[in-house]
Amino acid sequence: MISNDDLINNAAAYSSVFDRGSLKRSPARKLAVVTCMDSRIDTAALLGLREGEAHIIRNAGGIINDGEIRSLAISQRFMGTEEILLIHHTDCGMQYFSDEEFRATLEEETGHKVPWPVEAFTDLELDVRVSMARVRESPFIPHRDRVRGFVYEVETGVLREVI
Repeated sequence: MISNDDLINNAAAYSSVFDRGSLKRSPARKLAVVTCMDSRIDTAALLGLREGEAHIIRNAGGIINDGEIRSLAISQRFMGTEEILLIHHTDCGMQYFSDEEFRATLEEETGHKVPWPVEAFTDLELDVRVSMARVRESPFIPHRDRVRGFVYEVETGVLREVI
């Protein structure tokens, strides 16, 4: 078994020098970022963000689905964000299997039908465009005019915009 006690010790050290407790609940940059949960993406370092500046929403693939629309609606309507960045990335695990394959495996192993969309993809830039369209078409997101999509290249650290 792997122990994460060193992480808990890091948290204790962090709290001993923590000086950001008076930050406002609303992100200072009025920004929400949706990106993949991939461990190679350090969103704060990539964008030069600090605590209190943006909402960071992560999931498998960085796709926009009902859960992300929910989070973005709350972010904009109650926390004051007005701008959204969507960041997908190269070599994403979501590109290496199909929805059908994953569903079949899960259903076989668990005996339960998968109740949520998997949304694997093969075309990275197309998936960014689909995610941007979902945000722009959602009636629950009030600020839909400032949505930008990007691909982060895990091999080079380059962030390129998808138009």
